[in-house]
Amino acid sequence: MSPSAPRLLWRELCLFDGLTTLAEPINLLVADGKVAGLWPTRLFPEAMAEGAVEAGRGGVMTPGLVDCHTHLVYAGNRAAEFEQRLEGASYAEIAKAGGGILSTVRATRAASEDELLAQSLPRLQALLDDGVTTLEIKSGYGLSTADELKMLRVARRLGELLPLRITTTLLGAHALPPEFADDSDGYIALVCNEMIPAAAAEGLVDAVDVFCENIAFSPAQCELVFQAAQRHGLPIKVHAEQLSNQGASALAARYQGLSADHIEFLDEAGVQAMAAAGTVATLLPGAFYTLRETQLPPIALLRQYGVPMALASDANPGTSPICFPTLTLNQACTLFRLTPREALAGMTAHAARALGRPDLGRIDVGAPADLCLWDVQQPAELAYAVQPGRLRQRIFNGAISYSKEANIHAR
Repeated sequence: MSPSAPRLLWRELCLFDGLTTLAEPINLLVADGKVAGLWPTRLFPEAMAEGAVEAGRGGVMTPGLVDCHTHLVYAGNRAAEFEQRLEGASYAEIAKAGGGILSTVRATRAASEDELLAQSLPRLQALLDDGVTTLEIKSGYGLSTADELKMLRVARRLGELLPLRITTTLLGAHALPPEFADDSDGYIALVCNEMIPAAAAEGLVDAVDVFCENIAFSPAQCELVFQAAQRHGLPIKVHAEQLSNQGASALAARYQGLSADHIEFLDEAGVQAMAAAGTVATLLPGAFYTLRETQLPPIALLRQYGVPMALASDANPGTSPICFPTLTLNQACTLFRLTPREALAGMTAHAARALGRPDLGRIDVGAPADLCLWDVQQPAELAYAVQPGRLRQRIFNGAISYSKEANIHAR
């Protein structure tokens, strides 16, 4: 946003600041891409309105939503195997027929950058339409240096095309590619010695992630990836404790990990390690829902030890084909019994922290003006009801990038 852009003023807002709902109606002023002032409406100095554009009145304002864990860039889809499973085919039969993650790998490898971009744009637009202003996108369906870099380039291009912030994460250690079927150590060496250096050299990566699980990579292998990331000055994240307790969350905490994600099988020792390191717990109720999981994350322990709980869509073609962030809020409350306040903080302030961007996901004077204005009466409605179309305005970097009213008039 240029310094000459207009100052924008909203009045009589019910304001959720990223952590809590303020007690009385608020007036908010934006200037030069940042929140310039917050006042109780009854105490607003009218002189501050001089020269400002009256941008809105009433409604609920939140920080722009932050989706801190997605696999948004990929080619193809897995609808056919979804149908096959429901018609009785086993996972083994589907895998033998070429299904599962490797079917997405094949399609992603075969796609050009432009094809990947075209297939990913509608998914990204769906997230924007439901209030996302900051998004993490992982690689992980290329599983070769060239194809992982291709995915990361597409993620960067998406951030140039649409008004939002995109952070990229290299997830080379997501699964074992067929050419390394009997050599997982060899593949980890490739990730450490070739993929990470190449991605860092091109400036394509903001963090490094691994899938630590008995069906993926061992803690010892993941630690090698963490060490390689640190050599290149990159923070780490981990898919941890989704199917079993591998101690991956505690391992990531030892490396000052930004977040440990999934964590259904996380134990108290892991929670304590995360609390001590400041590692965020990222909950992914979409995958829990799709997989019909029954092991709940240790919500009570996370609360007890004060571990911040982020929420994310986990948008991916296999276990969470969901691009509807406010549905994620509802799933977290319904399935994990989070309060609406915890859920909304999980997709704003805590999600931003999980990306190493604590300056985002908050409404505070001086913070970047990434905001959403919703046609609801109270913030809890965003988690209570699953209903598209409630976004009245989306403000990115201090400019209104979407307005429901303008769209209606344009028709």
